[in-house]
Amino acid sequence: MKKTLIKNAHVISPDMDINNASVLIEGKLIAGIYAPGEALPNADIAIDAEGQMLAPGFIDIHCHGSAGHDFCDGTPEAVDAIAKNKLKEGVTSILATTLTVSEKQLTSALKAVSSYMSADPEGAKIPGIHLEGPFINPECAGAQNPEFIRKPDIEMIKRLHSIFPISKVSYSIELEGAMEFTRQLAELDIMPSCAHSAAKYSDLKKASALGLKHMTHFCNAMSPLHHLEFGLVGGGMLNKDIFVEMICDGIHLCPEMIQLIFEVKGPDKTMLITDAMRAAGMPDGKYDLGGMSATVRDGCARLESGCVAGSTLLYHKGLKHVRDITGLPLKQLIKATSWNQARSLGLPRLGKIESGFIADIILLDEDLNPSVIFVDGKPTK
Repeated sequence: MKKTLIKNAHVISPDMDINNASVLIEGKLIAGIYAPGEALPNADIAIDAEGQMLAPGFIDIHCHGSAGHDFCDGTPEAVDAIAKNKLKEGVTSILATTLTVSEKQLTSALKAVSSYMSADPEGAKIPGIHLEGPFINPECAGAQNPEFIRKPDIEMIKRLHSIFPISKVSYSIELEGAMEFTRQLAELDIMPSCAHSAAKYSDLKKASALGLKHMTHFCNAMSPLHHLEFGLVGGGMLNKDIFVEMICDGIHLCPEMIQLIFEVKGPDKTMLITDAMRAAGMPDGKYDLGGMSATVRDGCARLESGCVAGSTLLYHKGLKHVRDITGLPLKQLIKATSWNQARSLGLPRLGKIESGFIADIILLDEDLNPSVIFVDGKPTK
């Protein structure tokens, strides 16, 4: 089994920050971490990190597309292009995120992801699907296509789940049948997540007791915090069991809200996402989003109505933005880029630089730009 030694690295992992350390990879697993001055093992390949940061690969659990493609295009070419481009952002695993479209289109999207993952993929790994919609409140549709909105349907979930594993479903918890739907999702080991919702705090408490532990693009398209009606934002802040997703692109959340969420929830319950659409990494212009036209100006995507339509955020740029705002050490912030996602969704042996964990790891410069990305122990860039 081939051994790779990464030397002279600044190792950053949850609650770990070691300068001038070395990491041994054996096959696709991390086999050891060596502090400065320790004797180093022999290896087939030695890589000098030259002081760069070595961190767990990012896990983006909310990404619709990139590089001109969308997962709902339903083609192997689209999936391959998105997955390869996400590597450039330091993302080693993605939940392929769908839009509110027809079941026929969702079926094609999941089949394309299944084909990609069964063909020795060269891009980021896709351990599961994040189904955003179509079970959402029409009044909170945001940039989701209202034509395809429907009531919660667990049989539809089962049909799609049989094509490729669904890891997470984002839906409105106030809809008819939504509480039973929450329980049914949890029984299938699919994470229920609140999204596009006008629900009350009392609804969130009920759903949380039934297994809901995520809130999708926190603060966006959900009932706000009010001193007389606590809302979903207040509930997400207060509930210690719930993880919250955050789009930290400077458009979806103001700096003060990002700072407040990290103060109240802490790095252990926050998850950075992109919610990227097909215009991520592309120039300004017009793009399709689930059958609707979105215009990107200065990196901000909007529908003709003016509604913000996903993001064009690159993952590492979001992390840099959060570091600049919060001033928190990377050994804390790095929990929000991979470890929280892995442990909340049951993705085994991901999200840490630790012996026995999968060597999905990245080298970053001081501005958090990825330089070398390792997937299953192999450098990909």
